[in-house]
Amino acid sequence: MTLPEAKVSTNSALRKKSGYRWIVLSLVFITYIVCYADRTNIGVVLPFIQKEFVLSNFQAGAISSFFFLGYAVSQIPAGFLLSKKGIRGIVAFAVIAFSVITFLLGTVSGAAMLIVLRLALGLAEGPVPVSMATTINNWFPAKEKATATGVYIASTQLAPIFVPIVAAAIAVSFGWRYVFYWFAIPGIVIAIIWYLIVRTRPEESSRVSEAELEYIRQEEVAKETKVEQKSLGWIDKLIRYQRIERLSTYKSVFTSWNIWGNTLTYFLMNSVLYGMLTWIPMYLVNAKGYSFMKMGFVASTPAIGGLIGALLGGVISDKVFLKRRKPTMLITAIATAIMMLVVVNIPDNATLVSLSLGLAGFFLNIGWPAFSAYPMGLTNHKTFPIAIATVNSGGNLGGFFSPMIVGAILDATGNYNLAFAFFGSLLVLGFLIILSLKEPVQE
Repeated sequence: MTLPEAKVSTNSALRKKSGYRWIVLSLVFITYIVCYADRTNIGVVLPFIQKEFVLSNFQAGAISSFFFLGYAVSQIPAGFLLSKKGIRGIVAFAVIAFSVITFLLGTVSGAAMLIVLRLALGLAEGPVPVSMATTINNWFPAKEKATATGVYIASTQLAPIFVPIVAAAIAVSFGWRYVFYWFAIPGIVIAIIWYLIVRTRPEESSRVSEAELEYIRQEEVAKETKVEQKSLGWIDKLIRYQRIERLSTYKSVFTSWNIWGNTLTYFLMNSVLYGMLTWIPMYLVNAKGYSFMKMGFVASTPAIGGLIGALLGGVISDKVFLKRRKPTMLITAIATAIMMLVVVNIPDNATLVSLSLGLAGFFLNIGWPAFSAYPMGLTNHKTFPIAIATVNSGGNLGGFFSPMIVGAILDATGNYNLAFAFFGSLLVLGFLIILSLKEPVQE
């Protein structure tokens, strides 16, 4: 082949649109499944731990809760670090670190050490969600960001589908400590794969063609062109749809009500999500009298509904609501509040209980991708890591407080219906806060 022919061939290859961003998204999905499995297995083993160490419900809730304290504390520092260093090495290190800590959880001799290690697990996992959201923001055009975020969020629901079943089987067969030993292994493997495959930005990857890069950056290239946006009528009025100046400085991020309102709402949503993940297994065992294996299957139903909700929610936000994020957020808040009433009043039938919990998970997660995608429309590439870190940091404090609050409610009353009523009140408050946020036009 002559030199001109080689040049033509090379140019042709570069102009062919690759799809490497979807490979990156697949790894985001798998990485966060591992991440989420290591954090949520505690809900299944809590009945075993509570019995062995003779703990109150509040103490058992604290074991779950302290993960989220560490998780929240590490988010904003991780955002600043990612802005300077990128995602490649930070994610690999974080995944290895939380995998080692997961293994150590199986070696503890008392509840105090469990709490310390759960705190450490949260600190180690903190950089991961900021990195995942930043990866999607860097690797996808605006019209695909909610869809990609929906796939990422779906990983948080796939893990709770199999975790209760697998963890219960391991705990019953070998003891609860082996749950942590086995769950520690996949993270080591995935950390190596991540380091080899993923780069911070598509420009840094030799596997991304010029055509794909041009497609990813098309909004940035055309950012000076005002595109006529299709109106959604009364929906646009309800969600306060308007052009908003991008948050271009760190100060503007920390003084934005849209960011803080989103953070507060995310706090309330996480209070419900992680409250349910922690206490649904105990609810099924203690209030419904289910065996551990039956509990494992029924406890997976909220996640099955959540997986469907997260995948549909991202597509609905992008395609049906045309990149508007608030509509699905509002649906999540009010529909899940209604489902809390249904769960409280459902007849004591395993099929009906499973169905109601599945629908609760579906509605809770249909707007979940939008909470992460919403700041993408308010920020630029420089400020987004700080914005999403702020949202994740404040939001995940809900996972710190909620399991302990529910534990205290149960210690005082023994009434699980009051716990679901608590969740419902948080969701209604979240609905009202979402209404106060502005919906940015995304060009």
